[in-house]
Amino acid sequence: MTAAVLIAAYLLGSIPHGFIFSKMFGKTNILEHGSGNIGATNVLRVLGWKMALPVFILDLLKGFLAVMLAKAVAQESMLPLASGLLAMIGHSFSLFLGFKGGKAAATSIGVLLALSGWVTLALIAVAIPVLVITRYVSLASMVGSLLLPLVFWRLGFELPYIIFGLAVAFLVIIRHQANIKRLLSGTEPKLKFSSRH
Repeated sequence: MTAAVLIAAYLLGSIPHGFIFSKMFGKTNILEHGSGNIGATNVLRVLGWKMALPVFILDLLKGFLAVMLAKAVAQESMLPLASGLLAMIGHSFSLFLGFKGGKAAATSIGVLLALSGWVTLALIAVAIPVLVITRYVSLASMVGSLLLPLVFWRLGFELPYIIFGLAVAFLVIIRHQANIKRLLSGTEPKLKFSSRH
């Protein structure tokens, strides 16, 4: 049962909503435009908010559902943490896209909502001001991920949660290597709404 839940979490995370929506409704291969990312931010830049909003919600839901499925099987074990991480890995390295994918920002929010509303609120309280002030989605995502293990620790969560937080931070930073280079060179695009639709 445990193995089945973990496989399901990865496969759920692998569903490339950004790619599907851009193909079906935008008649565009999102992998060939903008940053080449399937996440909601790139969909927003390329196709506008009407396409990006459902992608964001669905990417969030797949992280949330992966953890809730694991909780239904084993509430007190490490299975929910492992399932949440695998959903994020699935989004970042989708089986359905030749292991290409996104950066797991929305999926990670869904995972955290299922694990702890308080942790989610704490990170959002930090990430949103960073986003508003800098308009760099990548920077807000990285700041939030780097703070995650610290927030788990300060709120008294046990060691597995802190290790999970470190793993999430590592994944997010790895997926944002190109963004880090652009931030350092001053070429990272800032968030703005597309005029399309």
